[in-house]
Amino acid sequence: MYLTQHTDYGLRVLIYTAVNDDALVNIATIADTYGISKSHLMKVVTALVKGGFLTSIRGKGGGLKLAMPPEKINVGAVVRHLEPMQVVECMGDNNECLITPSCRLTGILSGAVKSFFNYLDGFTLQDLMNKPTYDLLYFPKIDIMAETA
Repeated sequence: MYLTQHTDYGLRVLIYTAVNDDALVNIATIADTYGISKSHLMKVVTALVKGGFLTSIRGKGGGLKLAMPPEKINVGAVVRHLEPMQVVECMGDNNECLITPSCRLTGILSGAVKSFFNYLDGFTLQDLMNKPTYDLLYFPKIDIMAETA
């Protein structure tokens, strides 16, 4: 099974945002940190906001923050929201496969997808965070005025 880049980036955005939860984060910084396309990341962030995983604050001083604590963001729910889980044609709306009425493949693959999500449902965003990840992604906000005093 292969998750799309969209889902991969979505999980990375959530991890970055969780690590830097002491301030709002922005798409440009996340894109620069991971070395990924800002325009692609904008689509990912839009989906995460629509899914209720991120909150977007507009205007000067705006940015992104988690919509709920990391321990409340379920990895399975994020992947379900971002990932089109049509493994084969017959699992989608445009099924034109001749053998669908007698084929057992759909049921077998549906069971595999269900097991996949059952496993992911056992983890939260909090479970994805550890000290090495934190050390790589945390960018403290420096108060310039405090340094000159």
